Amino acid sequence: MNESIIAACDGASKGNPGPAAWAWVVADAQGRPERWEAGPLGTATNNVAELTALRELLESTDPATAIEVRMDSQYAMNAVTKWLPGWKRNGWKTSAGKPVANRDLVVRIDDLLTGRSVRFTYVPAHQVDGDPLNALADQAASEAAVAQVPAGTVHGATELPTPAPGRATEGRSGGTAAKRSGTAARRTGGAARTARSGATIKARFAGRCHCGKPYAAQDPIAKNPNGWGHPECRTAPA
Repeated sequence: MNESIIAACDGASKGNPGPAAWAWVVADAQGRPERWEAGPLGTATNNVAELTALRELLESTDPATAIEVRMDSQYAMNAVTKWLPGWKRNGWKTSAGKPVANRDLVVRIDDLLTGRSVRFTYVPAHQVDGDPLNALADQAASEAAVAQVPAGTVHGATELPTPAPGRATEGRSGGTAAKRSGTAARRTGGAARTARSGATIKARFAGRCHCGKPYAAQDPIAKNPNGWGHPECRTAPA
């Protein structure tokens, strides 16, 4: 068997359902990223994007190589590691007797897992000091969902995506790392809200301004009557 690898996969849907995409990142056994890919899905749900990301990752890696797959989607992970055997026994029906959602994706993933050495690891998303590979996959999927164009090393990319800053886990008082910087660390339209109305901030996630042009993570953005977008568009009509 070849040397083991570590990978992360993630999906994004801007609206759930909405503009969606999948992404994966493959690293060596020491966790050093080597290649990545992201692809658009048009309009889809987050669950479809998450399962598609896993399918694409498994199809793009050597079945003879042991792989650790890191994911922040408990749905996708549980679907193929916990619920799948019961669904098969029940004729692809849930415990409530309803047809299994996204069956075609689950069946394909089941086929790809057969005979492979795959270990799944759940990693929380968007955390300070969180999993770096998951952060890369998350950003790649988010950007592809907005742009709706494929990206990655196979498409000529020479650099990795730049993850947005993570957030601390909220405590009982609701305090977060973003609170210390004056933001609420809340994902809304691909941006972090601020306590000061009209302030210009750096986007935590990629998004699209009402002018029709996208902005990337870390680009300056400002609140306008139609949401978040370019500072120069804050007073422009939609």
